[in-house]
Amino acid sequence: MYKVFKKIPETSSEYVKSIIFYENLTIKLKRSRKTKYGDFSVKKNGLCMITINDDLNQYRFLITLIHEISHYIVYKNYGPYTKPHGVEWKNIFKNLLLPIINPEIFPNDVLRPLAIYAKNPKASSDTDLNLSLALNRYNMNQCDYVFNLSNGSVFKASNERVYVMIKKLRKRYECMDILTKKLYLFSPNVKIKEITSE
Repeated sequence: MYKVFKKIPETSSEYVKSIIFYENLTIKLKRSRKTKYGDFSVKKNGLCMITINDDLNQYRFLITLIHEISHYIVYKNYGPYTKPHGVEWKNIFKNLLLPIINPEIFPNDVLRPLAIYAKNPKASSDTDLNLSLALNRYNMNQCDYVFNLSNGSVFKASNERVYVMIKKLRKRYECMDILTKKLYLFSPNVKIKEITSE
């Protein structure tokens, strides 16, 4: 548990401790996972466990931790059959986020998009483009994104496949897998591993 407090902004430690100190909750750090930042699960023996990727920057780590603690509180208060990101979770997550949306914990460029996101939080902070980009500015390894590409750009995605940008649609970007010629829709904030040509 001590490692967790080294991963979040120091100014948020007391608040997080006040939420989890008396709970029967195990929090483990995991190697980076491409499909998620964290998760909450209940083991067969009843142990409640949160796992969080250990490579997240301190601001994304804190938001992810609060997200997963909200799942735990929903499970504890409403049982195992409640919708994972339903009304109960949204309300708890929002209420847990509100006390930390302040400039002592988050930098100004994250505060505004986080406050907007907190009004109606979604299953992933990456669904909010502005919040996702603001948080990604604090990653150790900077990257480029699909929305920065022009039509015809050829790029490699994190799955090691090579795509060509076709065009921007209303909210997503149509790209073609060069090998299979299949079309795919990418969110604007999909990270590009490398631009191979224009």
